Amino acid sequence: MNEVISRLLSPRSVAVIGASADPKKTTGRPVAYLQKHGFAGRIMPVNPKVERIGELPCYPDIASLPEVPDVAVVLLGAERAHLAVKELSQRGCAAAIVLASGYTETGEEGARRQQQLVEAAGAMRILGPNTIGLVNLTDNIVLSPSGALEMDEFQAGGIGVVSQSGGILGSLLSRAAARGIGLSKLISTSNEVDLELADFVDHLAEDPATQVIALYVETVRNPARFRAACLKAARMGKPVVAFKIGRSEAGAKAAVSHTGAMAGADSMYDALFRQVGVIRAQSFSDLLDIPAALATGRKLRGARVAILTSTGGAGTLVSDDLGVAGFDTPAPDEATADALRALQTGSEAVLDRNPIDVTLAGLRPDLLRGAINALLASPSYDALVIIVGSSSLAMPELLAGAIQECLPNSDKPVMAYVSPHAPEVGALLTRRGVPAFTAAESCTAALAGMLRVQRFMAPAQDDAALPPVEAGDFPSGSLDEAQAKHLFARFGVPCASERVVASPAEAEAAARELGGRVVLKILSSQITHKSDVGGVAVGLGADTIGERIGRMASEVKSRTGTDVQRFLVQEMVAGGTELILGMHRDALGTAILLGMGGVTAELFKDTTMRLLAQDAQGLKPLSRAEGLSMAHDLKTWPLLDGFRGRPKADVEALVDAIVAFSGMAARLGERLVEAEINPVFVLPQGQGVRAADGVVVLA
Repeated sequence: MNEVISRLLSPRSVAVIGASADPKKTTGRPVAYLQKHGFAGRIMPVNPKVERIGELPCYPDIASLPEVPDVAVVLLGAERAHLAVKELSQRGCAAAIVLASGYTETGEEGARRQQQLVEAAGAMRILGPNTIGLVNLTDNIVLSPSGALEMDEFQAGGIGVVSQSGGILGSLLSRAAARGIGLSKLISTSNEVDLELADFVDHLAEDPATQVIALYVETVRNPARFRAACLKAARMGKPVVAFKIGRSEAGAKAAVSHTGAMAGADSMYDALFRQVGVIRAQSFSDLLDIPAALATGRKLRGARVAILTSTGGAGTLVSDDLGVAGFDTPAPDEATADALRALQTGSEAVLDRNPIDVTLAGLRPDLLRGAINALLASPSYDALVIIVGSSSLAMPELLAGAIQECLPNSDKPVMAYVSPHAPEVGALLTRRGVPAFTAAESCTAALAGMLRVQRFMAPAQDDAALPPVEAGDFPSGSLDEAQAKHLFARFGVPCASERVVASPAEAEAAARELGGRVVLKILSSQITHKSDVGGVAVGLGADTIGERIGRMASEVKSRTGTDVQRFLVQEMVAGGTELILGMHRDALGTAILLGMGGVTAELFKDTTMRLLAQDAQGLKPLSRAEGLSMAHDLKTWPLLDGFRGRPKADVEALVDAIVAFSGMAARLGERLVEAEINPVFVLPQGQGVRAADGVVVLA
């Protein structure tokens, strides 16, 4: 565990630079909150204008401090903060929290100030600037002026929070407290001039008090470190849940390939999170809901959910939402139904369906405990959702106690949907180990997150070395289709047979040589989307291709002004499934995209992506297991798997092509600007694949 981060989160002494004696001011809050929330270490305020702050002596400057602080909270403005940082560093302080704004977020002058801050810090670590600080609820240490700390009590627990937004830290702190959700550490990284998201994920992965890590993400500045930290957390059994803002940004850049248009920044984050086991929160409320369920430590081993209710409507809400998300709510098996019937008599019990409607009038704890235990013991269910109705408002302790008593009997997830507006009931249940939600969608999100954790397997990398392929003979810029496919073939991707021609006579000869029907295309490095300008004709024979080549040249010239001199005559591939295989690169890394191909690729956007891992030696190609999982991801996977009597596709050959294509991207690295095969035909089993068109741009 990083020693400096440990001292930052759990200091024995804290200096507050620029502290005010007025606790109502922002600069007066850090000292006041440290005292209010029981910090047991030494507090050393620094302010030349004040001799004492309450019972504490106030020091005129950093040089006057009686000891070197573990951590300093710097409350000075951006124009003076670097001076304090330099002095603290020279005295040997381990870390400084710089709250001031006015750095890179404000423009060029702010960026200059931020660089000044880095230089002043030297070996000392910096949290911020533009941060709200941190809160360590495990040890009652608050190093923040957040107004949320006005609250008297917070629930300490197993969820660690790292936020790149300062305001969000206070929002999560107050919301968690109101809902009875226990947090361990909360850290605002903000501008991340030094310490950043990955540093704290790595640290919390080893923190004994943290069971789940929740992230509020604006951007991942160091993808390789983030990847390593999240995989470490997964190995340590610490699930990571992330809410990433910016989903509506126009992430797709102007690109010559379909891949560039489909692989926006948000899709890249989806791919990264998926590969490292991060559960993506789809809403801000999910950022607490999912960790609250995960922090119970219970294991969801399947998708069958029992819903125990005494109020039919609320049970149906939960059942419907679970069904939409792919969960199953089967009726009780006969043995479970018998066990439930034995608990009560009368015709009011409806035990042949799910939601399981058991009369809980009067809140009989024995009946409630019996029903819960029967459902948890049932082999038909993997989880239990208890609907808490209005009758619970009278005796919430009785209800919570009865449920809590059943928890040790099973490790299956148990959660509550609180139907009336009763936040105090929800908080009570959550504190008792039963995460409680006020929306059916929250139950679904929590269970889906738990299922993702159980099913995640870290990507295995093949150890085989990349083949010694050279590509120095290819020109820079956009390659024409023939050149692109020569490059693909060199790296092991099978391509359709074809001939480059320049005249009707050559086209007729090529058609006879290839046999059967052929495809005629213009060959140009400037015109990428050939079908859009009349540059593709299919099903031609040797008797028709000569005449068609002249008409095609005229049509393309009228639409584009380009005089086409060369053409491609290609075997006509039939009987396969058309896919798209592409490469996309942005600040997060290099990704391989697979999806439904052909001219409708951008329309349907049935795609999946995987980012290439990187180590000291460079990028790594995808493993065969990753290639196969990409094919399984597609909504159109059934078309490859024999849908409605279709012949099964040669998936093994497709996986070979994906791995080979990713090897090309890994080998060429930054030289490969864009690359795409669209379509790649996946032929019936045993017949392989064929790249039928290609785009490549080389730097």
